[in-house]
Amino acid sequence: MTKPLPDTGETLLPALRHSDDQRVRCYSSQFADLMEMRAPAHTVEAYLDGHEGWFRRCASPMRVEPLERNGYVLTLGRFGNFGFEVEPTIGLELLPQSAGVYRIGTVPPEQFQPGLRDLYDVEFNAALRLDEQHAASPITEVRWELDLSVWIKLPAVIGLLPESLVQSSGDHLLRQIVRQVSRKLTWKVQEDFHATHNLECPPRRRAQF
Repeated sequence: MTKPLPDTGETLLPALRHSDDQRVRCYSSQFADLMEMRAPAHTVEAYLDGHEGWFRRCASPMRVEPLERNGYVLTLGRFGNFGFEVEPTIGLELLPQSAGVYRIGTVPPEQFQPGLRDLYDVEFNAALRLDEQHAASPITEVRWELDLSVWIKLPAVIGLLPESLVQSSGDHLLRQIVRQVSRKLTWKVQEDFHATHNLECPPRRRAQF
């Protein structure tokens, strides 16, 4: 879904992940979870393939805007640390499934809001794998994993704080965001699937952090 950039006559600076600016910090987090779907794998696949329906419903109340055929611009809400607030906005591409595996990748910010690349850079990589269980009634386990890295340019005054404090506080904040957003999204997808198929939804499971 590559989209040509408008010719503004300006040269874009390198993404923050390639910057040597001392104010740029990188924070990373991983997340894993499991959804139990009470249906055969082909039914779950048909549901996941129609992401234009469930993704927007399940991402609410986060703001979601469509981006070409398989992409979405997702605004997560306002988060802050050390009195510095950001409203993370990321572009995601939901790739067609291959051999029972669905992947979600990052859409570069210059494809939907070029000004963001000067503030932060995001690398979002997720994979969902379907595993149909052999049981008396059909059950498909959807296991998904997320790798997330964020590069952000912090105000110069934060450079006065100890480096270890800046890094650990940022990592902690990012983990909170990932757990909050990803866990709620997992529950909502599970509940939405069973509701739209008139099935009883299994109880929520504890996240595998």
